[in-house]
Amino acid sequence: MSDHPTETGPETGSEPILFSVVLHPPASLSGNGFFGLMAALCAVSFAAGIAFTMAGAWPVFGFFGLDILLIYIAFRVSYRRARRYETVRLTEYELAVEKIDPNGRTKRWEFQPYWLRVAIDDSPKYNGALTLSSHGKSLEIGAFLTPQEKRDVARALEVELHRLRG
Repeated sequence: MSDHPTETGPETGSEPILFSVVLHPPASLSGNGFFGLMAALCAVSFAAGIAFTMAGAWPVFGFFGLDILLIYIAFRVSYRRARRYETVRLTEYELAVEKIDPNGRTKRWEFQPYWLRVAIDDSPKYNGALTLSSHGKSLEIGAFLTPQEKRDVARALEVELHRLRG
């Protein structure tokens, strides 16, 4: 296992892949759902803004527009963060983890599969962290997954590691 993540390009190894998974964070809404939600919020905010303007509280109209802008920005940030993902690949000689950020930058960690431990910390403090450990180093993967998804990934990876070691 390398001590620090390294910047890498595409993998060129010819070893057969025994286990491979791509982990994606959940998306909040589809594109059409986002458009529908924003249209409904705009309509409600505009109607409420008109009602306040007719009652003489015309400055409130601007705050309804500000609310819409902040909700739009929050969703755009959420969609940007959803572009990150992680890959986990197991071959006979290594388990490679790549974390790809929204800008496409890749960090890579490598573990020797024979000594690798897969663990889930079920304490509420760590939100069920799924960690890979070897030689005194650990790496959390799938932090954005639900607890059940983390257990499924851990179980599948442990089965493949057991097969490889046996």
